[in-house]
Amino acid sequence: MSIWFHKELSLPALQELSRGNMAEHLGITFSGIGDNYLKAKMPVDHRTRQPYGLLHGGASVALAETLGSVGAALVVDHRKYYCVGLEINANHVRSARDGFVEGVATALHIGASTQVWEIKIYDERQKLVCISRLTVAVLPVKSGSAIPGQ
Repeated sequence: MSIWFHKELSLPALQELSRGNMAEHLGITFSGIGDNYLKAKMPVDHRTRQPYGLLHGGASVALAETLGSVGAALVVDHRKYYCVGLEINANHVRSARDGFVEGVATALHIGASTQVWEIKIYDERQKLVCISRLTVAVLPVKSGSAIPGQ
């Protein structure tokens, strides 16, 4: 059973969410969608490495937050609710120097006012690089506002 509010999700539609923001700058592209998960890839290159040539922990967190935030937004009715991050944590368990990493986001909790997402990031050998948890608040859209929460 699918957790998504909009059942007709597609990768091209998800790619549009990456245009003109940090995800595009870091080269993040959505790579998969299932009934209860989202996947996205990110290159390990000059945009995402730290000075020692390793994948920057902040880039991993940006990938994790991108996946978790998009996942959170896709399970609510945008006419009534929007989601904002409350807390994110990450454990960096292995380094990556090149190629791509891929994150997989799954919901641990989808509630009326909060959601908790787990994001695991793997290297091209399917070795765990980072595990992250994102908590988001689900907020009501105020009537008459073009901007959520305003």
